[in-house]
Amino acid sequence: MPQSLRLAPITPANIETAIAVKVRPEQEHFVSPVVKSLAEAYVQPNVAWPRLILDGDRPVGFLMAFLDIDWDGKGIDFRSGLWRLNVTPDAQGRGVGRFAVESVAGEVRRRGGMQMYVTWEPGVGSPEGFYQKLGFQLTGEKSGGQTVGVLDLTKPSS
Repeated sequence: MPQSLRLAPITPANIETAIAVKVRPEQEHFVSPVVKSLAEAYVQPNVAWPRLILDGDRPVGFLMAFLDIDWDGKGIDFRSGLWRLNVTPDAQGRGVGRFAVESVAGEVRRRGGMQMYVTWEPGVGSPEGFYQKLGFQLTGEKSGGQTVGVLDLTKPSS
């Protein structure tokens, strides 16, 4: 993993750079474009945590976490985790995804969370193997047709 990876909040100065982050064409059906994530962050500012992923000054990805979201809308089950992850084609396989997951896990821990959730679209070429390799376990739940995984943040990371 490049040691120069860092997160940057989305600002007026970098919003166009963030929106320009695209995944491979064959991955587009697995993750929404950054512009949709930013629209969702705008209407849910209390739970959305969007960040540009930079390698030095070069944009290599985008992530958005959800922090203490009312999972079922009943005010009982609040969860935090990775909402979106977009990594540019040239940066894939270089540790950017792992950095993103570890960054969100760090923020969830900082806020007192002991579990981190993620959802993914099932199918050939889905990121399921990536998330399971990082320690996410299937919960048996679906959210909007997507598979739900959970990572126990009280255990040492893999």
